[in-house]
Amino acid sequence: MSSTFLGASASPAEELRRSFAVAWGAIGAAWGVAPSTATVQGYLLVSEGPLTEPEVRRALGMSHRAASMALAQCEEWGLIERAEGPRRSGQRGPAAVAWSVVDDHWEWFRRVASARKERETDPVLPVIASCVEQARAAVAAGGDPELARLGDRFEGLLDFVRRFDRGVATFVRGDPRAIEGVFAALDRLDPDTVDRLWALVGDLGPDDMVRALESLAKLPPAAARRLIALADQPVLQRLIGIR
Repeated sequence: MSSTFLGASASPAEELRRSFAVAWGAIGAAWGVAPSTATVQGYLLVSEGPLTEPEVRRALGMSHRAASMALAQCEEWGLIERAEGPRRSGQRGPAAVAWSVVDDHWEWFRRVASARKERETDPVLPVIASCVEQARAAVAAGGDPELARLGDRFEGLLDFVRRFDRGVATFVRGDPRAIEGVFAALDRLDPDTVDRLWALVGDLGPDDMVRALESLAKLPPAAARRLIALADQPVLQRLIGIR
């Protein structure tokens, strides 16, 4: 990508779009997305309406090959979608495919999380599981204590990765509006409440939390709201020992 594409002929708004795209591309590497792919997504994210590959290429100073590959990868990650019909981009020749960014930030966040799960944790699970099997088989054949300890370490790592993978899978199943609601609620919690929640989670343990969540999941929204309102009543709080 050219470092001089922020030409003087661009409007102030266009210069800001391009600067943002470059910064977004640099950040994308930390998210596991190729910088050129993230740059294209960043540019589309703050642009108005669908854009064609030539328009993206000219705006970002990319080659045809680089722009095409970045657009294909953006589509693969679920960050952009093809517009309903082709459109002209100010050049001779037939109309080109136009691309639109997924404007719902929570939806593309969910898609990126899902794609990273597929690329990162899914492939590593069978690798660790195979190492566990190899270590255990070797121990059974020869009783090597070092291999036994190594097998234990592999099993602990496998358990962690499986739980992490399951947690991400559970999260990305959520509707974008529900995910947004969770983050909105977290944003409104004060630090003391957050600390109390973590302490409660630690004290309850997995079994109690599973029971609570399964019970809550069975309630229709209206019933859940009534339960929350009931739990906030001083009389009930004194009855169960909160006050």
